[in-house]
Amino acid sequence: MLIKTRNFGEIDVDREKILFFEEGIPGFENVKQFILLDTDDAESPFKWLQSVDSPELAFAVVNPFMILRSYDFEIDDNTVEALEIEKPEDVLVYSIVVVPEDVSKMTMNLKAPVLINSRNRKGMQVVLDTDKYGVRHYILEELQRQEVAVNACSEQKEGRVYNNK
Repeated sequence: MLIKTRNFGEIDVDREKILFFEEGIPGFENVKQFILLDTDDAESPFKWLQSVDSPELAFAVVNPFMILRSYDFEIDDNTVEALEIEKPEDVLVYSIVVVPEDVSKMTMNLKAPVLINSRNRKGMQVVLDTDKYGVRHYILEELQRQEVAVNACSEQKEGRVYNNK
């Protein structure tokens, strides 16, 4: 099936890979069908959630666990039922990314992840009932924090301990 997109031109998609968002995505409730597109970089944690129906609508998304390894939340029973989730391993989780002009200020929305049942291709964006996460989590800052933590751990393993005296 050929679909037109603003960012990627005309692309051929397998009908079997179309995702259905019964309620749409908040702010875009009338848009129900999407496809997940990989970026050109196979190593990249980023993907595109491209609307099948609206060529101009595409969301940059990221697997939040690849950025914030401690990300953790529970899915309520209504969501499990709506997506017909049978096993946790069937659930794909993405965060919508906002990429401003200054790329160093790129954020991901951890408060409202996009959940996709990979078995039946049903999806929805869910607003978590927690204050633990926000809608603007700075991606590059998080990666820098992790890099600092990894370097600190490796230096301690090598016997290097720094004292700020």
